[in-house]
Amino acid sequence: MENPGFLMSFVLKTAKMKLPLHDLLIVKATAPPLNFVLKKKKRWLTTTIFLSVTCYNVTMLKQDYYNQFFELGQQKINFSLLELSLPDDDPVYTLKKVMEEMDFSGLLACCSDKGRTGYNPIMMYAVVTYANMRGTRAVDRIVELCERDLAFIWLTKGQKPKRDAFYEFKNNKLTSEVLDDLHYQFIRLLEKEGMITLHELYIDGTKIEANANRYTFVWRGSINYHLAGLLDTIDSLYSRYNALLDENDYGKKYSLGNVQMFIIEGMDKVREVIKKNRHRKLSKHKKLSNNKIIEIDNCSPLELLKLQTNLKKIADGENIVFVNGKGKRKSAIQQLYEELENCGSRLMEYKHCFEIMGKDRNSYSKTDLEATFMRMKEDHMLNGQLKPAYNAQIAVENYFIVHGYISNDRTDYNTLIPVLEKHKNNFGEVLKDVTADSGYCSEKNLLYLKENGITSYIKLQDHEKR
Repeated sequence: MENPGFLMSFVLKTAKMKLPLHDLLIVKATAPPLNFVLKKKKRWLTTTIFLSVTCYNVTMLKQDYYNQFFELGQQKINFSLLELSLPDDDPVYTLKKVMEEMDFSGLLACCSDKGRTGYNPIMMYAVVTYANMRGTRAVDRIVELCERDLAFIWLTKGQKPKRDAFYEFKNNKLTSEVLDDLHYQFIRLLEKEGMITLHELYIDGTKIEANANRYTFVWRGSINYHLAGLLDTIDSLYSRYNALLDENDYGKKYSLGNVQMFIIEGMDKVREVIKKNRHRKLSKHKKLSNNKIIEIDNCSPLELLKLQTNLKKIADGENIVFVNGKGKRKSAIQQLYEELENCGSRLMEYKHCFEIMGKDRNSYSKTDLEATFMRMKEDHMLNGQLKPAYNAQIAVENYFIVHGYISNDRTDYNTLIPVLEKHKNNFGEVLKDVTADSGYCSEKNLLYLKENGITSYIKLQDHEKR
């Protein structure tokens, strides 16, 4: 039975017979060679076939699985921790050398001396910085590295901060002001080493999608459209209020005078655009932009509240009871009172939307109020879909990021001057050259560069036509 030819023919025959797996039974496996018995339950197969096959791991069964390095049940390291060492060119040594020359008084000022003593904030900053140097930003991964990675163990001196400690450090102690202070200290160290001069900047940016839902947009044009209809309704309520006082002589009886609706700047132009858009919709033309900024600071719902107070005074004097429910008829005073209350709540909502949006943008997201809807570079659906995003800008010199700036402006026009102002406030008037693409070319930016004596290497937008 040790003939390989017979073994091959037997395998082929059993494959053609399509025998089920439960017919292959192991009879004896105590010592090599192993014997396999193949039985068939059919009547026509009465013979028993014995096959001898040598297992490939017979030698493994004879020898111990663990070699001299491992021990059975080993749980701890069997060599001294002092024998471990990091490479001499490990970046953690460079980080330690740089941090020794930095001032952490701003970071320490954010820490309280009350309660239990927590982890050293300078150590926590070193761990977070070194993790970012290695491309690790997830807190859970940093916690794991503090327990297993030798460089992190060296930084923490054997301490094992947990995820709550890192979240508390990032959210409460590592503020934007502290980060900017530490960053610019590092930039000054680079200048001291001669790696940068701070005399020139290369500026560019990109749009980064925000962590917000795509269909939570609020548009200025839409608010303008509904606000125009609301103000028309409020104007009619003012007329009804004055007519109610004149028809029933409530003005003389309760010492109330006629009122006039508050004036809103820019509303006439908005109504004109709405009228044109209605006409263009019938003629199937493209709608006009309705992003006119409306000044509604003086448009206070308190004016409507005064009218409601007057109506309540009249109702009490005339013994008119406000009713609710099915089958009960409301009086004209109650109807006007409730309509004023509804318009006042809507006016508060629109005013809140304008406060969030400000005057510098025309949209925002409901789930991320600081994000603006922008046209992204990657458009996999090829339909020009707008997504909530931020405009991230960086200023670079000799491959080092000198400044970072996050804006919710859709274009790059309004991001150049803030970056240059940051450079001026932190390093003085040392900037000489600025290089950027045509997205930063505007009359406002070019005049700013000229007034501050900065040489502009910004491509003009009509450069290709010249």
